[in-house]
Amino acid sequence: MEKTDAVTALAALAQTNRLDVFRLLVQAGPDGMAAGAIAEALDLAPNTLTFHFDRLRMSGLATVRREGRSMIYAARFETMNALVGFLTENCCGGVSCAPAAPAKPARRRSKLPA
Repeated sequence: MEKTDAVTALAALAQTNRLDVFRLLVQAGPDGMAAGAIAEALDLAPNTLTFHFDRLRMSGLATVRREGRSMIYAARFETMNALVGFLTENCCGGVSCAPAAPAKPARRRSKLPA
């Protein structure tokens, strides 16, 4: 991943609603999730979501496809993994690092599908 692509992806995630949307898409897996279900799960207005989806798509972090009347959004795991790889490329100067502390579960804004 190029530095400019990493900056674009990080900028897209640097907003609370977009970060929530992306995390929900990651949780949904490769099949993705309908826009309406995302709006309901996160209690966001559809017109607000459209803006956030566009930013995630433009950064390469999400895709969209039409299924009937629904727009299905999905995380682009290859981009997410490339971003994590870019951020950790020179971790600890190449010396084996201590394992990371377990992540504390994020506080959820609403009930998300399991």
